[in-house]
Amino acid sequence: MATLYVENVPDELYEALRSQAKARRRSIAAEVLALLEENVPTERELKARKDLFQRMIRMREELPKSKGPFPSAEEMIREDRER
Repeated sequence: MATLYVENVPDELYEALRSQAKARRRSIAAEVLALLEENVPTERELKARKDLFQRMIRMREELPKSKGPFPSAEEMIREDRER
Protein backbone atom coordinates (compact mmCIF):
# COMPACT_ATOMS: atom_id res chain seq x y z
CA MET A 1 0.00 0.00 0.00
CA ALA A 2 1.31 3.44 -0.91
CA THR A 3 2.07 6.23 1.54
CA LEU A 4 1.07 9.81 0.83
CA TYR A 5 2.62 12.88 2.44
CA VAL A 6 1.05 16.29 1.97
CA GLU A 7 3.01 19.44 2.70
CA ASN A 8 1.98 23.08 3.03
CA VAL A 9 -1.61 22.44 4.08
CA PRO A 10 -3.17 25.81 4.99
CA ASP A 11 -3.86 26.14 8.71
CA GLU A 12 -7.55 26.86 8.16
CA LEU A 13 -7.99 23.73 6.04
CA TYR A 14 -6.06 21.59 8.51
CA GLU A 15 -8.20 22.82 11.40
CA ALA A 16 -11.39 22.10 9.46
CA LEU A 17 -10.09 18.61 8.70
CA ARG A 18 -9.11 18.05 12.31
CA SER A 19 -12.55 19.16 13.54
CA GLN A 20 -14.31 16.93 11.05
CA ALA A 21 -12.15 13.94 12.00
CA LYS A 22 -12.81 14.55 15.69
CA ALA A 23 -16.57 14.80 15.09
CA ARG A 24 -16.49 11.46 13.27
CA ARG A 25 -14.18 9.91 15.87
CA ARG A 26 -11.42 9.24 13.35
CA SER A 27 -7.78 10.07 13.12
CA ILE A 28 -6.81 12.77 10.64
CA ALA A 29 -5.22 10.11 8.41
CA ALA A 30 -8.39 8.00 8.51
CA GLU A 31 -10.50 11.05 7.69
CA VAL A 32 -8.28 11.98 4.73
CA LEU A 33 -8.46 8.42 3.44
CA ALA A 34 -12.26 8.39 3.78
CA LEU A 35 -12.51 11.71 1.91
CA LEU A 36 -10.28 10.41 -0.87
CA GLU A 37 -12.32 7.21 -1.19
CA GLU A 38 -15.56 9.23 -1.39
CA ASN A 39 -14.31 11.80 -3.89
CA VAL A 40 -11.69 10.20 -6.14
CA PRO A 41 -13.13 7.49 -8.38
CA THR A 42 -11.00 4.47 -9.22
CA GLU A 43 -10.83 2.90 -12.70
CA ARG A 44 -13.36 0.28 -11.56
CA GLU A 45 -15.75 2.99 -10.33
CA LEU A 46 -15.41 4.96 -13.57
CA LYS A 47 -16.14 1.81 -15.60
CA ALA A 48 -19.19 1.03 -13.46
CA ARG A 49 -20.48 4.59 -13.95
CA LYS A 50 -19.92 4.38 -17.70
CA ASP A 51 -21.72 1.02 -17.91
CA LEU A 52 -24.65 2.36 -15.90
CA PHE A 53 -24.85 5.43 -18.11
CA GLN A 54 -24.89 3.26 -21.24
CA ARG A 55 -27.67 1.10 -19.74
CA MET A 56 -29.70 4.22 -18.97
CA ILE A 57 -29.30 5.44 -22.55
CA ARG A 58 -30.45 2.06 -23.94
CA MET A 59 -33.45 1.98 -21.60
CA ARG A 60 -34.41 5.49 -22.57
CA GLU A 61 -34.23 4.66 -26.27
CA GLU A 62 -36.45 1.60 -25.94
CA LEU A 63 -40.03 2.48 -26.72
CA PRO A 64 -42.80 0.72 -24.87
CA LYS A 65 -44.27 -2.10 -26.94
CA SER A 66 -47.80 -0.88 -26.31
CA LYS A 67 -49.63 1.77 -24.38
CA GLY A 68 -50.80 -0.87 -21.96
CA PRO A 69 -54.29 -1.83 -20.90
CA PHE A 70 -55.10 1.68 -19.67
CA PRO A 71 -56.96 4.33 -21.64
CA SER A 72 -55.19 7.57 -22.45
CA ALA A 73 -55.85 10.69 -20.40
CA GLU A 74 -57.79 12.11 -23.34
CA GLU A 75 -60.05 9.04 -23.48
CA MET A 76 -60.70 9.19 -19.74
CA ILE A 77 -61.62 12.89 -19.91
CA ARG A 78 -64.04 12.27 -22.80
CA GLU A 79 -65.62 9.38 -20.93
CA ASP A 80 -66.00 11.50 -17.81
CA ARG A 81 -67.62 14.37 -19.78
CA GLU A 82 -70.12 12.02 -21.38
CA ARG A 83 -71.53 10.90 -18.05
